[in-house]
Amino acid sequence: MSQHKVIPRVAAIHDLCGYGNCSLVIALGVLSAAGLDVCPIPTSYLAAHTAFPVYSFVDTTPHLPEYLDVWDKLEVKMAGAYSGFLGSAEQITLFSQLFDRHPEWKLVVDPCMADHGKAYKTYTDEMCQKMALLCQRADLILPNMTEAAILLGRDYQGQNLSPQEAESRLDDLLALGAKTVILKGIERGDGQIINAIKGKNQAYHESSHTLLPYKLHGTGDLFASIVASAFFRGIRLDKAMALAGDMLVKAMDLSRYQEGYKARGVSYEPLLVEIGGEINRLAGA
Repeated sequence: MSQHKVIPRVAAIHDLCGYGNCSLVIALGVLSAAGLDVCPIPTSYLAAHTAFPVYSFVDTTPHLPEYLDVWDKLEVKMAGAYSGFLGSAEQITLFSQLFDRHPEWKLVVDPCMADHGKAYKTYTDEMCQKMALLCQRADLILPNMTEAAILLGRDYQGQNLSPQEAESRLDDLLALGAKTVILKGIERGDGQIINAIKGKNQAYHESSHTLLPYKLHGTGDLFASIVASAFFRGIRLDKAMALAGDMLVKAMDLSRYQEGYKARGVSYEPLLVEIGGEINRLAGA
């Protein structure tokens, strides 16, 4: 990005986790590397993420009105917001009201509420329903297969979708109101993991990448942060999706050499320069 160009400013709305690579820690690094001015809004504080047998969870909802009021008083201008894990039903309502006050903001929503066929431990039915309402107003949503089922009010049926079934699923998600949807984590038993995109101005498209024989925490956050960065830099989303998949495979391969990687989560730090460089290249900077 040229030093003379205006740097887009984006609110990153996510939980802050002290141990376990995920959430706001990843978003801050990736969006900054991509040339964005990132303003964090921590939705909760955790000493370790909820997949560990012991974790802490502090909901920031009581503090958010004052936090956001300061921004209003300072007249902070945003290109938009990228939201991830939200900590309570009241919090989801609060952010819906924030977006109502700023209809000029572009909105990327990663509905971080479920995986592997189950909602997260901290998510209630009410929260899942309110997340679905938030997704309706988004420019882009990035659900995984479990989250897609919840958004559509359906039972989780696994990861295997044919191209025709995937496009139909995307059509159903688009009918909820979002302008573009990326569906993450399709598996067809061929050693590949597939992500699929469709939008009101985006034809159906898939990208496939090597399916590694292990799962890591934070991979969805890394994928979504790369795509959100590209979105706010004006990059075509099919290209953004392919880039995110490529970088995710590299990060997962790097992670397996780190001590305790299966619990801690995805390691991506040495790739930030490459991620930023690729986003700048695709943005034509």
